[in-house]
Amino acid sequence: MNFKRIIRWCGLSVAGLAVLLTGLWGALALWYRLPGSATLRDIAAGLMIVLTIAAAISLPSRRRWPAIAIFALVFGGICLWWSTIAPSNDRDWMPDVARNVTGTVNGEVLTVHNLRDFDWRSETDFDQRWEQRSYDLAALSDVDLIMSYWAGGAIAHTIVSFGFADGQRLDFSIEVRKEKGQAYSTLGGFFKQYALIIIAADERDVVRVRSNIRGEDVLIYRLRMPPAAARRLLLAYINAANGLAAKPQFYNTLTANCTTVIYRLVIGISPGRHWDPRILINGYLPNYLYGMGALDNRIPFDQLRRLAKIHDKALQAGDDPNFSADIRVGIPSP
Repeated sequence: MNFKRIIRWCGLSVAGLAVLLTGLWGALALWYRLPGSATLRDIAAGLMIVLTIAAAISLPSRRRWPAIAIFALVFGGICLWWSTIAPSNDRDWMPDVARNVTGTVNGEVLTVHNLRDFDWRSETDFDQRWEQRSYDLAALSDVDLIMSYWAGGAIAHTIVSFGFADGQRLDFSIEVRKEKGQAYSTLGGFFKQYALIIIAADERDVVRVRSNIRGEDVLIYRLRMPPAAARRLLLAYINAANGLAAKPQFYNTLTANCTTVIYRLVIGISPGRHWDPRILINGYLPNYLYGMGALDNRIPFDQLRRLAKIHDKALQAGDDPNFSADIRVGIPSP
């Protein structure tokens, strides 16, 4: 085989892979988001797969240009349609994500509107409470990272908890905003299936529902963060929440999720922080922060991780008003 033929086949292979990947995306986009019945979506996605395979097979032949032209025209139409799908705050949402949190600052007083304080008895049995609470920004005392592992050691949900001198805690959880009847799909999260929402909550709600109700493995890490940086991070959350309330955004499994959004907030207040793969494989985020010196690194990380586990303490605390203090007993501060 001569050099020109090798180059030709390499080019055809790359082109074929590009056609297959873009066609697969188009088929999944149709399957997840095309309006109409499930049967219609199945047919549309199936036809797109057939067109994609036909275009890829035609590449080595003399008939490739008509096939590629048809493929490009259809794919361009899908992209044009895709660009018209916009997020909305006006849907029939699941109760736990029904309201957008907003915040206002007057001097040193932060007032949070639509703070969630549910009393959970099970995933489907709970009392709903949405409250307005005020916090003294001058009394902001600490910041904790809460990791809730639900799919092994590599994947976790992240919550950031702000503590105040009077004992109050204000927790923020960036979550998938599902409509009633929707189930979560990791793959669906790439295809505009869900909105993004920031939940501000009482810790007995947002942590206890994971540790006590869902049985997730929850760990708390106390962060080393100067007061000025903690204040900037808190206000960044408030600004982001206000922004989502005014202009909704889609959740994305890779680019707009509970950890990547936190990272963007931190970058906004501390531009020197560098990107790391553990931002995406977020179960290892504490390892990353430990190496940066943001956690207590006076003891080995494995020991710190053991001390960070709150499962037994959370079960014992239940819905006690001192829940936050009880679950932090024995967790070292940097």
